Amino acid sequence: MRAWCMVAAMAGLAVLTACGGSSWVHPNKPQDAFTEDYNRCEQDVLKDPKLQQGNRYLLLQATERCMMKRGWMLKSEQE
Repeated sequence: MRAWCMVAAMAGLAVLTACGGSSWVHPNKPQDAFTEDYNRCEQDVLKDPKLQQGNRYLLLQATERCMMKRGWMLKSEQE
């Protein structure tokens, strides 16, 4: 089940970055730190009983909020 969640997360992230032409950036961290922070956020979100109902959209929103709290920003390629 855990492997499936990781695959779904990466697929969702790939779709978001491919369609929107945007990427996550952090003012003080290298891009290499993104995956580690994203995985931590996703693990934290999956621990929340309210989000364990399987609604992928709510999980994605909560993960993105966590990333923003860690200082990451979603920037459009056009900016």
